Amino acid sequence: MTARAASLPEPVPARTVRGSGPGLVLSHGANGSIERQFGPVLDGLAAHRTVVGVDLPGSGAAPRSEAPLNADALADRLVAAADAEGLDTFAVSGISLGTPIAIRAAVRHPDRVTALVLTAGFARPDATLRLFNSIWRRLYMSGDRAALAEFGALMAFSTRTLDAMPRERLDAVVQRIAGGFPAGTPEQADLLDRIDVEDDLPRIRVPTLIVVTTGDRLVSPDLQRGLAAAIPGAATAEIGTGHAPFGEAPGEWLDAMNTFLRPSPAEGRPVNPPG
Repeated sequence: MTARAASLPEPVPARTVRGSGPGLVLSHGANGSIERQFGPVLDGLAAHRTVVGVDLPGSGAAPRSEAPLNADALADRLVAAADAEGLDTFAVSGISLGTPIAIRAAVRHPDRVTALVLTAGFARPDATLRLFNSIWRRLYMSGDRAALAEFGALMAFSTRTLDAMPRERLDAVVQRIAGGFPAGTPEQADLLDRIDVEDDLPRIRVPTLIVVTTGDRLVSPDLQRGLAAAIPGAATAEIGTGHAPFGEAPGEWLDAMNTFLRPSPAEGRPVNPPG
């Protein structure tokens, strides 16, 4: 183990690993998991790279945390997982709460992170996101999983997608959401309320893509575009989904990420897309 790796936490044993080639580490959002939020695009991402996904505490097979979650510790977990898979350098793709964690990883480990892809992202929650999170936490604590799932579907999907779903399909989606709340939901919601990486944004020095979900009711497109404006040289790609591109348009989301992460023939590293 190198001196650099010695300062990192022990890698999480429960992690997702696919493919081979240049590294890509995945950082998922609150009330999710790597499989739930990146599952539809995992194979496409791993076609030409080594993909390593790390579940938040209390999600997937990762044990729940006994202490409040810390963004720096979670960022270091991403890097520790990459170390465990033999990745010296790697890009990081984060969605929702996973985006500020990815940003912390890039700022804390600038010699390791080569690029960022931030989807439905924010540096700190605005009033809309805080209100959602407050209602979400109270519904979770009430035990009314049906109401929580309906509220989650309302906020996760765009109006266009919800209106296009037959009633039976929407009912099935709500039932699936109701059965999938991770044990770590309270700690993840608490972190969402506290996290703030705004001071990190001008310090980012790697190629960055902001994937703006233009039908997003949870993290407004304006908040996402503001994230892009605050990161030097950040590129943007807009897709017409709500907060869950993995459930609405996974192919379009995958194309945006793969186009950006396509290695430069001369340098073998991610480059910004044209325009």
